[in-house]
Amino acid sequence: MHIFLIRHPQPAIASSVCYGQTDINLSDDSLLNLGTLAQSLQKQLPNNFLLYSSPLIRCRTFAEILQADPVYDERLKEMHFGQWEMQPWSGIPRQQLDCWAADSLHYVIPGGESVTQMQKRVLDFINEKQKQHTENLALVTHAGVMKILFAQAKKLPMNNCMNLHFDYGSLHQIEWNV
Repeated sequence: MHIFLIRHPQPAIASSVCYGQTDINLSDDSLLNLGTLAQSLQKQLPNNFLLYSSPLIRCRTFAEILQADPVYDERLKEMHFGQWEMQPWSGIPRQQLDCWAADSLHYVIPGGESVTQMQKRVLDFINEKQKQHTENLALVTHAGVMKILFAQAKKLPMNNCMNLHFDYGSLHQIEWNV
């Protein structure tokens, strides 16, 4: 299965704020450039692809420009940061951040989820699409989802996946043979 991972454009929030599943719109600059970005990415996509998107508005807005009828799936949402959502990273209790850093895969953020829990829902989605014999799958999603899928496809250690970086509005292709 060919998977085209597309990160949503820049949201309207400071990079110093933790915002995972909070539903935040795109920045004004991103909104102004959606058509141009979509045209550029469409040239990199095959003619016959299924488009799925996170239902969060920063993905949904862009997905609807790429294709008239994208399908939304909750499993493609960003990590749920629970009590950390909408908090400045500097305001999150140091002890919690240290616990997360010590076991980033399994630490469950208060009121949220762990990377392992997120990985399960994302892989459930991909495995479902694979069983349906999907050939070309495009996903408008978030950096966290992309990191998990990229690491899994490239057989990278999962505990290092959060170190991967994907620019806003970027497209990355992976082959899913897992």
